[in-house]
Amino acid sequence: MSHKPARRSFLRGRFTRSNVMRPPGALTPDDFAETCTKCDACIKACPEAIIFHDEDGLPKVDLAKGECTFCGVCASVCEPEAILPASGWNWRAKPTSSCLNLQGITCRTCEDQCEQRAIRFRPQLNGRADITFDSDSCIGCGACAAACPAGAVAFHQVTPQHSEEKPC
Repeated sequence: MSHKPARRSFLRGRFTRSNVMRPPGALTPDDFAETCTKCDACIKACPEAIIFHDEDGLPKVDLAKGECTFCGVCASVCEPEAILPASGWNWRAKPTSSCLNLQGITCRTCEDQCEQRAIRFRPQLNGRADITFDSDSCIGCGACAAACPAGAVAFHQVTPQHSEEKPC
């Protein structure tokens, strides 16, 4: 199966599929693009309203809009089975350089929202705190991203064996 970029992607010079956050349980990027019919059933059914179209018209998740509760509704309405029931997700949160805490401004909004306790602040002698996102505890739900006033939470994909604590 070969990848055929959409016209818009081709004209913008994007010839390979980037790591777009698809709904939990989505097939591999090429299989997803080939199987998804762009019917919008998952977008309409998502109770959290966090699934949108990407530039190619395929469903993508935007955790800045809200958190994923892993309810599985997107998979249950996907007739072509581009999204299957998921037992986990390989996306993990990490802070970006625009994190208010990293700028010397006290903010712990992300920690307050994280039910998994994957975000920790370690007090330092200078009165500041170092922020740590624990990839082993993080489930990638996005509660921290949706709440962050600076929009300073990014997500990266991990493989099951590549999941260690990532300090800032």
